[in-house]
Amino acid sequence: MLKEFREFALKGNVIDLAIGIIIGSAFTKVVQSLVNDIIMPPIGLLVGKVDFSSLFWNLSGNTYQTLAEAKKAGAATINYGLFINNIVDFTIMAFVVFLMVRQINRLKREEAPPPVTTKECSFCLSKIPLAATRCPQCTSTL
Repeated sequence: MLKEFREFALKGNVIDLAIGIIIGSAFTKVVQSLVNDIIMPPIGLLVGKVDFSSLFWNLSGNTYQTLAEAKKAGAATINYGLFINNIVDFTIMAFVVFLMVRQINRLKREEAPPPVTTKECSFCLSKIPLAATRCPQCTSTL
């Protein structure tokens, strides 16, 4: 059983999958930084100097000035600002994955073979039109 598992784990597909997961997690960090540090601050500035990551609804009935205070007190909150950030993260990731898959499919696409318009004479092996009933080279009936 250990030998079987080793053979499975060392197959190319499993190693490719592991590499993909590692690169994907690193890419996710880059996209999160792009959204949180570059995209959302100007959007927050445009909509009235809002920091989306600190937007929340307090469900506990007490008043807290920041999300950090509410979390420290253990208050129940709905963190809709973080949800907005995650939606932007997802949208960017989905778009990038779409572009990558589109490019890979474009590279994989094979051109259709040209239509067959000739055949070989079974006697002299010369090329003749598909509709021919007699070979023009050896005059054999096909």
